[in-house]
Amino acid sequence: MASKRAGAEPGRGRKPTSGDVAAAAGVSRSAVSFAFNNPQRISAATRDRIMAVAQEIGYTPNTLARMLQSGATQSLGVLLPQRLARILENPYYARFLMGAGQVCDQEGYTLLLTPPLQDSVLKAIPYAAVDGFIVCGLETDRGEVAELQRRNIPFVLIDSDGQSGAPSVDVDDQGGARDVTRHLLELGHRRIAVVSIGAGGPEPGEHWGPLARRLDGIAEALAEVGMTWADVPLAEVPVTRTDGYQVTRSLMAEHRPTAILALSDVLAYGAVDALHELGVDVPGEVSVTGFDDLAESAWFRPRLTTVRQPIVTKGRTAADFLISAIRGEDQHPHQVLGTSLVVRDSTSPPTVRA
Repeated sequence: MASKRAGAEPGRGRKPTSGDVAAAAGVSRSAVSFAFNNPQRISAATRDRIMAVAQEIGYTPNTLARMLQSGATQSLGVLLPQRLARILENPYYARFLMGAGQVCDQEGYTLLLTPPLQDSVLKAIPYAAVDGFIVCGLETDRGEVAELQRRNIPFVLIDSDGQSGAPSVDVDDQGGARDVTRHLLELGHRRIAVVSIGAGGPEPGEHWGPLARRLDGIAEALAEVGMTWADVPLAEVPVTRTDGYQVTRSLMAEHRPTAILALSDVLAYGAVDALHELGVDVPGEVSVTGFDDLAESAWFRPRLTTVRQPIVTKGRTAADFLISAIRGEDQHPHQVLGTSLVVRDSTSPPTVRA
């Protein structure tokens, strides 16, 4: 019968400590610390003996204490612009987090989602035990960048307004929106309605970041055919399929467009839902476009014409940049990823050219 090592069993009901391991293995507490944190500082035989004792008595190191001692958590924070329920409703973030997660898996980091605290992104920063932040959708700097810099916390901005001295990863939102608008105009559409992601800016109707760039791209394409925003209804709604559905019903009642240009695929899905319910053929009577090229867009019916942005690559690049910053490596502070127009079945020339 196997017997417990002398001194190996801690008091009943007490969690084993490094001192228990040291006593049972006949080594110092420093040797136990080296076994778990710096194994190269002790012999392989000593480490093996310590680990065997630790397993036998059920000892595991105090992760929080190790984090406090080293000042590192091996965790990346994703600072989110909205509450978790709203974020998780948008499949864009699933793709983005997939990319960031791939890098975390490869580099041995975990990922911590950090939504606003009491509706404040700034207030959430001190409560996240992370080595750095991927900051998503920062409207304007309300002190977040200054706070991160003051605390010497590495960070990367995503889907934000570019800020000097702040590393960032974005996509060519303006070029993508310009391309999809040109596509509709070249098909002959002039009665175009835009279904936009909610502005979310500090003032009503104020546009920032990716949304401002997309609206600028639309305006550029409209100007090429002598049109302005005065010719195009613009509706701003939250990024949900339900909101895309509801606003499309309103647009069809008020404006009867021949094309709906949605600034997210999710809104485009809702638009098609509404048009089908109204008995409107897509694209025969109304064309619909999106922005993102989510996986569903390739098998949605009709298959969605959209702007492809490299969401997973954006997540990977952001995580790569952040880990490099944490390690003190050289940085490429601003990265802009390309977009491309993907023409599928949801667009065609208008039945009656406007």
